[in-house]
Amino acid sequence: MVRLGLIGCGRIGRVHADSIDVHPRAELVRVCDPVESAAHEVGARFGTEWGTDPGAVLGDPSIDAVVVASPTPTHVDLLTRAVRAGKAVLCEKPIDLDLARVESCRSEIGELADRVMVGFNRRFDPSFQDIRARVAAGEVGALEQLVIISRDPAPPSAAYVATSGGLFRDMTIHDFDMARFFLGEVVEVTATGANLVSDEIATAGDIDGAVVVLRGAQGALASITNSRRCAFGYDQRLEAFGELGMLSAANQLPTSVRFSGADRTEVAAPYFNFFLDRYTPAYRAEMDHFVTAVESGAAPSPGFDDGQAALVLAEAASESLRTGTTVKVGS
Repeated sequence: MVRLGLIGCGRIGRVHADSIDVHPRAELVRVCDPVESAAHEVGARFGTEWGTDPGAVLGDPSIDAVVVASPTPTHVDLLTRAVRAGKAVLCEKPIDLDLARVESCRSEIGELADRVMVGFNRRFDPSFQDIRARVAAGEVGALEQLVIISRDPAPPSAAYVATSGGLFRDMTIHDFDMARFFLGEVVEVTATGANLVSDEIATAGDIDGAVVVLRGAQGALASITNSRRCAFGYDQRLEAFGELGMLSAANQLPTSVRFSGADRTEVAAPYFNFFLDRYTPAYRAEMDHFVTAVESGAAPSPGFDDGQAALVLAEAASESLRTGTTVKVGS
């Protein structure tokens, strides 16, 4: 059994705790959170040791790997301490909101970066993973266009927005990673944004909708469409278009039941309205990949460098939005 510790017992930490709990080859042995009630609740729920000091997790020699699901400003310090203690790390995205701090961390940990996995769970969504494998196998020929649509059901709270790092670093960063998953390296970023949803987001100096166009090193284009509001639920779609055809993933529904009547046809249940409902299988597959990497000693993917590359694209998108120009991205 791979023995894991969890740092951070908030919403996403509980998602990871559940993924560990149902994994046949993993054991959650210790959790911590500075909020004692949160640590106690998660510890009691999963029947594990709990506390408020991350040092108890990082200093436990019986723990093979650590999941860092704490607030973003703590990620660099915790993952650095963890890999130096000889542990593999699954770190939630982003590694940090400051690219210079991420670059400094990468230099500091050196080859130990191969022990770090970054939580871009959408790579493990069965539909997206299937499309990517079939594109790689040449089913649509040379990839020419990638379309990514990601819209949230409702805007987050003002308090969340204030510390999120902005739409590109908080929300679009998943889509930047997905674009790299398909296109490889990206060389150009052109971004535009709008404030059409929330006055609170505008007051915070952020945007609530965006369209970003990326150009891959081989010439393929990707477009990303984001919104902080979607009246019909959690809108998550992807389309890969090439010379021989197209592969697409539509929104998912709780069931396949449709109703047809005199005044309407093919009426379905609403789309999933929460990211946990939509991506639970992806989170569990992500954890399986991490556990397998710990067992084999292989470098997990997406790794530290993928997390850094996605943040580079977020920075480029912010610059493009500010200047109204296309931003070149170096290798």
